[in-house]
Amino acid sequence: MQKIQPFHLAIPVDNLEKARKFYRETLNLEEGRSSDHWVDFNFFGHQLVIHYKAASEIDNSGSNPVDGKDVPIPHFGVVLDWETFNSFSQELKTKNVDFVIEPYIRFEGQAGEQATMFFKDPCGNALEFKAFKNIDQLFEK
Repeated sequence: MQKIQPFHLAIPVDNLEKARKFYRETLNLEEGRSSDHWVDFNFFGHQLVIHYKAASEIDNSGSNPVDGKDVPIPHFGVVLDWETFNSFSQELKTKNVDFVIEPYIRFEGQAGEQATMFFKDPCGNALEFKAFKNIDQLFEK
């Protein structure tokens, strides 16, 4: 089996300091290198870089219906283990994160059973965090 390599993701933010505070304090991500136009973070073992971009140049307004919910498009996130997802979602609730889609279980009792949640950063970027009851079913049909 091939070892999973960290990915690199760069996203636009229209307020660098507000976004920096959110990723550092709300999500508890470790901050890495930075400049006056960008900041990188350890995003659960992956590299996330927030880059300043004017609000007029960013469009995060789309969605698609899934399970009767409006899933924000575009979005990004990571797959966590089941226990980490549960503790992380509880921590976000105590920090009064405004969920687009509250944490819930999809495909309960079926192949691909997963927990998922969506919320946005202060600049409108949608994030999804999920966990699989059985990680071997990540791509199960």
